[in-house]
Amino acid sequence: MATGNSASRSAKLGPEERAAALERLTGKELDILVVGGGIVGAGAALDAVTRGLSVGILEARDWASGTSSRSSKLVHGGIRYLEQADFRLVREALTERGLLLQRIAPHLVKPVRFLYPLRKRVTERFYVGAGMLLYDLFSYAGGRAPGVPHHRHLSKRQVKALLPSLNTDTIVGGITYYDGQVDDALYVASLVRTASFYGAHAASRVRVEGFIKVGERVVGVHAHDLQTGERFDVRARQVVNATGVWTDDTQRMVGERGTFKVRASKGVHLVVPRDRFQSAMGLLLRTEKSVLFVIPWGRHWLIGTTDTDWHLDKAHPAATAADIDYLLEHVNAVLRVPLTREDVEGVYAGLRPLLAGESESTSKLSREHLVGHSVPGLVVIAGGKWTTYRVMAKDAIDAAADALDERVPASTTHDIPLLGAEGYQAAWNKRSRIARAFGLHTARVEHLLNRYGTLTDELLDLIRGTPSLADPLPGADDYIEAEVVYAATHLGALHLEDVLARRTRISIEAWDRGVSAAPVAARLMAGVLGWDEARETREVGHYLKRVAAERASQQQPDDESADRARLEAPDIVATK
Repeated sequence: MATGNSASRSAKLGPEERAAALERLTGKELDILVVGGGIVGAGAALDAVTRGLSVGILEARDWASGTSSRSSKLVHGGIRYLEQADFRLVREALTERGLLLQRIAPHLVKPVRFLYPLRKRVTERFYVGAGMLLYDLFSYAGGRAPGVPHHRHLSKRQVKALLPSLNTDTIVGGITYYDGQVDDALYVASLVRTASFYGAHAASRVRVEGFIKVGERVVGVHAHDLQTGERFDVRARQVVNATGVWTDDTQRMVGERGTFKVRASKGVHLVVPRDRFQSAMGLLLRTEKSVLFVIPWGRHWLIGTTDTDWHLDKAHPAATAADIDYLLEHVNAVLRVPLTREDVEGVYAGLRPLLAGESESTSKLSREHLVGHSVPGLVVIAGGKWTTYRVMAKDAIDAAADALDERVPASTTHDIPLLGAEGYQAAWNKRSRIARAFGLHTARVEHLLNRYGTLTDELLDLIRGTPSLADPLPGADDYIEAEVVYAATHLGALHLEDVLARRTRISIEAWDRGVSAAPVAARLMAGVLGWDEARETREVGHYLKRVAAERASQQQPDDESADRARLEAPDIVATK
């Protein structure tokens, strides 16, 4: 068993670190190669490297560019799974929620409060209340306090006081409860960065185009660096396929029929300004198919989600006019003043990788995960949910470790915080002093601490060297210029889209979806990544095409026409 080389450790995910990782990936046989840079793949890389294994991870596009950046941003047990009697999944997810809130990433994962409105006085309050009590009890299953308050029953008067914009004509009261919230894409980038710090060799924009086999055994992959056009092979004793909705496609590269199939379910979310309606908490609403969340998100609300089959382009699922109208219709049913299309700042669509049977609707398919080892040398992990990524990663690496010749230590990720988590509370307690020292508003320092934790010091060092980096970005003044530079130097951003869509959430939070921020962000990235003027212009042009294509797709009546409109802006291609 080879161990992670301490000399290759880096707390950065910049261009130099990417080049070094690629050099090491081609220079020796790895113990584990992870294919897929979403939440599960990143978690698997961290799990494997912290067991002392030599590890590589490759992602065809940007970290979290698929499902893992387009979730409901919730870390939750899944209230609706109680009704399906899936108690094991709820208990497991609530245990993970407590770990994420209190140990692994307290700077990134925060408690969020929801109201479940009640429409029947006795039966519904008893039924839902019993479920909420069970939810609270399960949250202690991990042997630690849950990290959030317990549920509470509210009268109709209390609901009116806390949610003035709610139409309470048909409501008799409510029950409030807590779950967790996270910037999903930033979390994945931080997770990859943490794995790199422990010795994993991580490279995004590297597409796996085939598997190397000796007899029936998988012994590596054929890879294509989309940044340079270079093709190379990576050898590994075990390959972990963590490609989510692309699992079936990846399996076909091996020439084997997969042991299970994954179906893609499209979930669409709307982003509206927080001032469009008054409420001290989010909402959990029942629909005819599933549930709908209204989620507090900084100065915005997230409203979602839909749950429909998707059979078209997996890289760019498109929201339709019908999707948007569906969500507005359901949320307007409980608001005093209805929302309109003009209130929608942003829209995003993502695909859930659901374990598929032959005929189930996507809202009924399993959120459980499965690990398969049908081909020697290849482990496949599929299904599951964002919240339980760490358990999924552990199970995948357990399967890979069982196939190695020597004894491999057990997983330790339950006790390994992400970079920036250690000392976060102490830094938070002195946020006002930090703000005064740098001439910043306290709210600005709070924003940085809740995104980067104690690594905020690194951004403040950038500002100390170049004070103008404290300036907000045009049209997106929640974010400052230093965050763009930092995304390229420390968080693996290689393209303008990576910064505006994932390292920040400007593409869904800004009214113009980042159009005015794009030239400024591109100029800042150019200084770090060595872009010339032509490359800078190309990056901005590509991003503007993406925005235009997304807007066009959201005017279409059905998936097919929305897909065609979205694909008018293709992925950015190799740059050399």
